[in-house]
Amino acid sequence: MDFYNYGRHNLYSYSEVAPFIQAIVPPVKLQQTDNTDIFTYPQNFQGALELIRQALSGETEDRMFYMWLIEQSPSEEDAQIISGIRDNEIGHYALFRQLYYELTGEMPPQVQDEEFTPPASYCQGLANALLGEQNAVQKYRKILYAMQDRVHINVLVEIITDEIRHGILYSYLYAKNGCRGDNS
Repeated sequence: MDFYNYGRHNLYSYSEVAPFIQAIVPPVKLQQTDNTDIFTYPQNFQGALELIRQALSGETEDRMFYMWLIEQSPSEEDAQIISGIRDNEIGHYALFRQLYYELTGEMPPQVQDEEFTPPASYCQGLANALLGEQNAVQKYRKILYAMQDRVHINVLVEIITDEIRHGILYSYLYAKNGCRGDNS
């Protein structure tokens, strides 16, 4: 039996468009401005470099935050999970430095030490970390859109999927510790 034979209908071809659709829906030309064109290379390249610099800029503050969060952990499991996330983030930092160098031929600019303000509570720290992972995914996708080399694309996919996994782990810790919207 031929499962792909639909009577008088042929298999769908993406190159064919039914004539009546062309008459009903005229082609639409999308207008994109330079500042919102995150999908088109090379227009998105400079924005991607700036996002890489931003990803590298908060390293000192991030390390202090992870140390604080680990010290506040109410269980060994929490501390191990957060330590694993911290170690991934240190690896991401190295990957972003290498990526920046490969894209520009220059080492990324050094960042001045930043100050760390501890969250009001462990739950507030988890909430901040969860939102930080979400924001990182959004930024890193924009970097991904500007990558042309397959290795660079793979690096970004690795980092982005780690960030998604980190968000899931922070959600687990948030729920496990009975954190609520008021971050108690």
